Amino acid sequence: MIDVSAEAATAIKAAMQRTGNADAGLRITVQNGGCAGYKYLIGLDAEPRADDSVIEFAGIKVFVDPDSAPLLTGMRLGFVESLEGSGFTFDNPNAASKCSCGKSFG
Repeated sequence: MIDVSAEAATAIKAAMQRTGNADAGLRITVQNGGCAGYKYLIGLDAEPRADDSVIEFAGIKVFVDPDSAPLLTGMRLGFVESLEGSGFTFDNPNAASKCSCGKSFG
């Protein structure tokens, strides 16, 4: 369903350690909005919801709700650090277009 790069897994683990909840997972949700039609929302969540898909990779969990799952199938979650800043990247084969910030797609 979703692939998580080693860099993204490391960033997720670091975020969980900073919050003191090493058992949490990363929730990825797609909502209507953004400049291209849909936007990605990510954040730590203590546990999955009853209808979530749970993807485990390199000791981390990713939670995806059933409405977002079809729009995320085949996506690769990455993480970059550069002089301009750091953050997650989304390489999504379902995106026909995306905005320049990389956080929304159509």
